[in-house]
Amino acid sequence: MAGRDAYLLRPVVFLLFVVLVFARDEDKFIYNGFRGAHLHLDGLAEIYPSGLLQLTNTSLQLNGHAFYPRPFKFGATPSFSTTFVFAMHPEVQNHSGSGIAFVISPSMNFEHAVTAEYLGLFNVSNNGLKSDHIFAVELDTVQNAIFGDIDGNHVGVDVNSLRSIDSASAAYYPDDEGPKRSLDLTGGKPLQVWVDYNGEEMLVNVTIAPVRLPKPKKALLSTRVDLSRVFLDSMYIGFSSSTGLSANEHYILGWSWSQIGQAQGLDPSKLPPLPSFRNQRQKLNTISLVLLIVAVLLLLLVFAGVTCSIWKKKYEELYEPWEREYAPHRFSYKDLFEATKGFRESELLGVGGFGKVYKGVLPSTHAQIAVKRVSHDSRQGMKEF
Repeated sequence: MAGRDAYLLRPVVFLLFVVLVFARDEDKFIYNGFRGAHLHLDGLAEIYPSGLLQLTNTSLQLNGHAFYPRPFKFGATPSFSTTFVFAMHPEVQNHSGSGIAFVISPSMNFEHAVTAEYLGLFNVSNNGLKSDHIFAVELDTVQNAIFGDIDGNHVGVDVNSLRSIDSASAAYYPDDEGPKRSLDLTGGKPLQVWVDYNGEEMLVNVTIAPVRLPKPKKALLSTRVDLSRVFLDSMYIGFSSSTGLSANEHYILGWSWSQIGQAQGLDPSKLPPLPSFRNQRQKLNTISLVLLIVAVLLLLLVFAGVTCSIWKKKYEELYEPWEREYAPHRFSYKDLFEATKGFRESELLGVGGFGKVYKGVLPSTHAQIAVKRVSHDSRQGMKEF
């Protein structure tokens, strides 16, 4: 009888094991690249064939969102761990867009969110309301006085508002005792972020470092906050990004999440490649060089035209009606100019009533000549000549 009961219990135990394994899998995921991922995307967000998730491109005043498609359950003492790799590249150097935010929200609908400094999360009316139930970690690249931002390159912890409850300039600690090293959020290089929340201690740790480096032992931010007062029972997780009057290309290369222990580590070798930002800069430099060359050529053409006009004016000749009779014996002004060495004073023979007389040698025949130079204003002199 006991053997029969044990035999009957086997399917039940197996079913419970399957349910527990399934439940554990439902509490975590990992994306080493997003090829084939069924994320909820809106706005500018799209997934490249390579698996690279782009939140925003170089379009201005637009948002982009990417969320895991199903909500997660949070209990009375919610805890979670997540890590992701991102990269930002401004369209114009030193003029960046607004940044990226990792978000936990009761909804994936942000159609009323404002662009630019609101990061696609809030608007003027709902920013700061407890009814938002939004937690975010911002990677902010624009300093906004209205939100009390410390600078234009910082990491912040946000609760229902873009006025961070804690923030620090982007940096990481290579070791426990050494000084922290600054990071450029818009440098175009992949950076990794870890966000860990312990519901019992009500402590959120935010850590950031260059990709391929191990997770620093010391977090950049350690902030006490009771997220049980913020989270509803069911919440969505994802990313939000926005552009303003300047644009950033915002990318997510990989993402891992867990509600049971630490999130699984990402594999840098499996992450999708970023676009070649260097080639884009070279393209801009090439365009600038071409425009510079065109401008120089135009200036040279203008200079050549002015020079030619002056040269023609210098050798301009006046034809008198009486010259038709003596046309076969006419010499060009240029020849006479060269023969007299430009009518130098050293070639002057004398001064008459209506002009000066110069000696000269014709360049073509080497014949010695005398040239009388009559002023254009002397009409009587021309008749006497």
